[in-house]
Amino acid sequence: MQRKAVTLFASFFLVAGCGGGGGGGGVTGPVPSPGPTVAITSNNAMEVAKVSYATALDSSEFADLSGTGLFIGGTSGGSSKLDGAISSAKSGSNGQSNVPIPAQTQMCEVAGDVTISGEIADPITPTLTAGDFFEIDYNNCDDGLGDVTDGLMRMDVDAFTGDLVSEAFDLTATLTMELLQIRAGLETVTSDGDVTATIDTTNPLSLFTGISGQSMTLDTNQSSEIMTNFSSSMTVDASQQIPTYMRSSSGTLDSTQLSGVIRYSTPVTFQGIGSDFPNAGEFLVQGATSSLRLIAQNNTDVSIEIDSDGDGNVDQTIETTWAELMAQGAGSI
Repeated sequence: MQRKAVTLFASFFLVAGCGGGGGGGGVTGPVPSPGPTVAITSNNAMEVAKVSYATALDSSEFADLSGTGLFIGGTSGGSSKLDGAISSAKSGSNGQSNVPIPAQTQMCEVAGDVTISGEIADPITPTLTAGDFFEIDYNNCDDGLGDVTDGLMRMDVDAFTGDLVSEAFDLTATLTMELLQIRAGLETVTSDGDVTATIDTTNPLSLFTGISGQSMTLDTNQSSEIMTNFSSSMTVDASQQIPTYMRSSSGTLDSTQLSGVIRYSTPVTFQGIGSDFPNAGEFLVQGATSSLRLIAQNNTDVSIEIDSDGDGNVDQTIETTWAELMAQGAGSI
């Protein structure tokens, strides 16, 4: 899913496969992060790097659902899916709070549809208020941005400032997924649970999206990844002819593709152009008394510096390409 991270002005408000303590809401209080248990060596460094980097990327993809037209104008119609849903609630407004939004089904740009319902305090202005909520049922929705979305998502508004009409706003919301799937090509990511999502469009020609949470599960075609105490963010700058992006992430990962747990972070923020791989930035993976550092040389080449004994010195460097790295096969490490 290296895709539309930047096709959004063309794209972005991900969050698709998240697990909040198993089914969304079972977690009370912080989830402790397990200590790293994977010993990183020259033999497994490529696959450890691929699994951790790809999982962090997939998690950031899930702050992107508004890019498919939920909050931001569709790819051709110029209005968002939320516009129609709010309009349907205006006739029921009586000046009191909690105006029901009747279920309304809207076609997606290429195929499928989305049904939106919920409650909103102010459908007249319109604006969002803490306590508003929307229930979104994606039915194989393809808005032409590279993904097909299917399943249920509820969005509870936590905070909102700005203007929905001009699509310049700062939103924080809790997203709860129920068997929500995002398919990109042959890859499918599925999840249940809840995360905190942020979208900020208040800076002209710039879009910030982020997610964070205590626990999140990403089930893909080949594996299952459990992330704890995680966060991911993306800033897309569309002031250039080809948009640029900046992306960062951190968390703890327990993957069926690994023999244990690792921690990951971006000590140097990734930067890139369009849908290319990053051309700058670093990704640090910490294992059991060992670590690796993924360093983007350009959007084609990447280096992996391995510290296999945890003494802070580089024991081996692997020079490879992004394509070779991401082609690493799944399997227990």
